[in-house]
Amino acid sequence: MDSPPYSFHKQNNMVYLKLCLILFMGCVPDTTNLCSNQFLATPTIIPYRLDPSHITSPFQTLSLDGYLSFDNNHHTAKDFGNIYHFQPSAVLYPKSVSDISCIIKLIFEMGSGSELTVAARGHGHSLQGQAQAHRGIVISMESLKGSPKMQVHIGKLPYVDVSGGELWINILHETLKHGLAPKSWTDYLHLTVGGTLSNAGISGQAFRHGPQINNVYQLEVVTAMIAGKGDIITCSVKKNADLFYAVLGGLGQFGIITKARISLQSAPKMVKWIRVLYSDFSLFSKDQELLISSANSFDYIEGFVIINRTGLLNSWRSSFNPKDPIQASQFSSDGKTLYCLEMAKYYNPEETDVMDQRTEILLSGLQYIPSTLFTSEVSFVNFLDRVHLSERKLREKGLWDVPHPWINLLIPKSKIHEFAEEVFGNILTDNINGPILMYPVNKTKWNNNTSLVTPDEDVFYLVAFLSSVVPSSAGTDGFDKILTLNRRILQYSATANLGIKQYLPHYRTQGEWRAHFGSRWKVFLQRKSSYDPLAILAPGQRIFKKAAPIL
Repeated sequence: MDSPPYSFHKQNNMVYLKLCLILFMGCVPDTTNLCSNQFLATPTIIPYRLDPSHITSPFQTLSLDGYLSFDNNHHTAKDFGNIYHFQPSAVLYPKSVSDISCIIKLIFEMGSGSELTVAARGHGHSLQGQAQAHRGIVISMESLKGSPKMQVHIGKLPYVDVSGGELWINILHETLKHGLAPKSWTDYLHLTVGGTLSNAGISGQAFRHGPQINNVYQLEVVTAMIAGKGDIITCSVKKNADLFYAVLGGLGQFGIITKARISLQSAPKMVKWIRVLYSDFSLFSKDQELLISSANSFDYIEGFVIINRTGLLNSWRSSFNPKDPIQASQFSSDGKTLYCLEMAKYYNPEETDVMDQRTEILLSGLQYIPSTLFTSEVSFVNFLDRVHLSERKLREKGLWDVPHPWINLLIPKSKIHEFAEEVFGNILTDNINGPILMYPVNKTKWNNNTSLVTPDEDVFYLVAFLSSVVPSSAGTDGFDKILTLNRRILQYSATANLGIKQYLPHYRTQGEWRAHFGSRWKVFLQRKSSYDPLAILAPGQRIFKKAAPIL
């Protein structure tokens, strides 16, 4: 296992100590690791009137395959969260990886006297301004799509080489031409490879295959390290392993992912998609945990919490068929807290009978409400791209480009009942304007060497509150009311000491970040001092401030 040699780290001890000192002096201590003031303020818009002379002159001598834009860059100060809006000084539209390397090298050489930082922006789906760079340089990674061209390799261990700016939906379509597909997904496929691999990439396949960061063979990364600043480095488990693991789940702190080698498997043509309901949380969680521990289970397992939803089963009929239409029509969801178990079984048309038999056996061991069994048969592509259909509908209604103050939590199995009792019994008394996801995963399928932080138990739950703000609403779907609920959930999670970790974390103080990483903070800090000692990269995460190294 290759990693930066000891001598390299020894040479950078002073860099590490300097960075520690800066962090310590700039730290505002905080005793919690979840409850931040992140949801107390109204949307933040920070305009920036650029004086072109202070930024354009250093870059005039650069020879780029793409180009830098200094005007009309407002779109890069907006993301899916639509809460923070930080204007950059310029946007790089690269046509080659060397464009990115040149920019980082130049900014590094400008030193701490320059305020310039760099943020890699994918498809703009960050939630809290993480891909923004106030007065810095935003790199539009989608400009690299198709550079180099996607290459699918068929063999015993098939894989695809893709650009870090490529969308997962495009990878799906390209690999299917060869009868293959990636193993692990996100629920929404119109995201870039570099974006999801910098976080984790979690969906209903994670219980079996782990997150997307566990299904990568190799990366190409541009770093801001002292030795070889702006270098383009290939890394894997066997080559530059420390950088490989640092970047995966590393929140963009250690390098910009410009290429990835993604593991593939044989792709099915069809999916049997199933939904059932529970009124008892204990039965719901017990069945979920049973399914993720079974060797011959479903291929996808997720869940939802539904509070006081009128006509729930009728709304399913547009996409699903009830097993017993009469009983389903008599079921009432009004005023109830219900739990939906969503499952999928992959198959090919010639395997339909066998798949149906296996599905019946799996369902026979579950304790759902019998009248709520709904099924659908859809293509593999339509199943994986299901959220995009909802996106199109929301865009038509003008309800897509609204604030999305989401919370994503990873909760230990031993604490999930305590969490559910308080949050779904006392804090949330009505449905939020958006889904509430809840499903368990197996930690044995997750690589602990990456930068991602998870709870210290073998099984933990993803619980995600995916609220959308209704513009000008003063009700429960208004911005202030959603923030109030978010604050209550985070405050409870922190004070109850449940061992919860945030997924897609967002904090404002060093104390909060240190508590989030816990015992792994020292490694995270050491990696930062090795691969980005000036803290040039990903300033929108608000983990580090730009600092000067000691050579």
